[in-house]
Amino acid sequence: MMLRPRSVRGRLALWHAGVLTLIVCAFSGAVYALVRAQLLRDLDARLARDLATIERTYREADYDLAEVETRAGVELFEVTSAGRVLYRTAAWTRIGLDRAALTEAGPATWSSPHGHSYRMETRSWHELRIAVATDEALTRGALGRLALILALAIPCAAIVALAGGYLLAGRVLAPVGALADHARRITAEALDARLPVEDPRDEFGQLAGVFNDTLARLQDAFERLRRFTADASHELRTPLTAMRSVGEVALQNARDPAAYREVIGSMLEEVERLTRLVEGLLLLTRADTGRTHAAREVVDLGALATSAVEHLRVLAEEKGQELTAAAHSGVRARCDPALVRQGVVNLLDNAIKYTPQRGSIRVVVEVLPSGEPAVEVRDTGPGIAPAHLERIFERFYRVDADRARQAGGMGLGLAIARSVIAANGGRIEVESTVGNGSVFRMVLPAV
Repeated sequence: MMLRPRSVRGRLALWHAGVLTLIVCAFSGAVYALVRAQLLRDLDARLARDLATIERTYREADYDLAEVETRAGVELFEVTSAGRVLYRTAAWTRIGLDRAALTEAGPATWSSPHGHSYRMETRSWHELRIAVATDEALTRGALGRLALILALAIPCAAIVALAGGYLLAGRVLAPVGALADHARRITAEALDARLPVEDPRDEFGQLAGVFNDTLARLQDAFERLRRFTADASHELRTPLTAMRSVGEVALQNARDPAAYREVIGSMLEEVERLTRLVEGLLLLTRADTGRTHAAREVVDLGALATSAVEHLRVLAEEKGQELTAAAHSGVRARCDPALVRQGVVNLLDNAIKYTPQRGSIRVVVEVLPSGEPAVEVRDTGPGIAPAHLERIFERFYRVDADRARQAGGMGLGLAIARSVIAANGGRIEVESTVGNGSVFRMVLPAV
């Protein structure tokens, strides 16, 4: 089984020690090779000097080669001419160098039967051949001591690297421990807490920043979930309370059939309200989970908008509102007609509810300068303050809650419209000025 520490600190220390050990090994090997090569070059240079001394003595000292051994201190050499030995030192024969295979390929190492090594070089001039040798004992001894020092230094360096890497990794990873301690104290009840960021430019600062952004999104999601739950509970409780109250009052005293029909009709109205509320919530839930599959086909937006206007014209007439449609011919989009129609109906229904008596609502179908087809719903209502523009598409959000409930609104129309248009790859834009009405613009993908 491979040794793998559980902690990141231990793994970093092992990696640090391993890499540094490899570097030390490579450095030690390079030092040993360089020193060995230099020592051998020194030996070869010494052999070359000895060869030159022997040759000069042979040519200038009237063949008195003993002077080389006595004065120059060259103990191991042999001079032959045409295979005849002219001079050979006693140590040459004693060591057995006369049995060594002589070659002129360059300096070479020869090992005696007793285990000693000698560096030899041979040079020839016509029939004259000179061979010289020197003991490698000092060189090999120096190399052995160097190898021992390097071999002892490698494990020492590994131990120091392991300890140093462990301490260094501890200092480097200290911010991670601090982040973990702060993260443990963050719970669902304390999502407003954030991780400390010492330096936003380093890796740990960037990591803490990402966690803080994630916590901010989670906090926003939890807040929206709490608000949605509270609003949904309130919206569901209102019709249920109304039905219970109507039913209890109806059961207190005997009534004629007409009165009971009136009570049942009132209860059915509340049931209808509950049904529409539940269907809206189911539609939004499917959109959130990605289960709203939009069919993509070419749709004539003018005909679709005109159909939606005619469908809701009776509601506008009840309030004396002027509802008109202006559709340019040939405006087409690639979308799901049922979903887009529902979005247009929701925007029109919202405009009718909030536009005062004898106001006007206009539906315009056109192609924007960007080439995108759009459906605009313009009204002469009270307008929306800038503070509310960012939230009007939230579920159950109402600019004026009391007025919205009186108008029969549930606070889901705009949220549903945005969801169905987004499912078609489009978007909803809004422009509004307090006192001057609003413009809701549905922008859809072009054909």
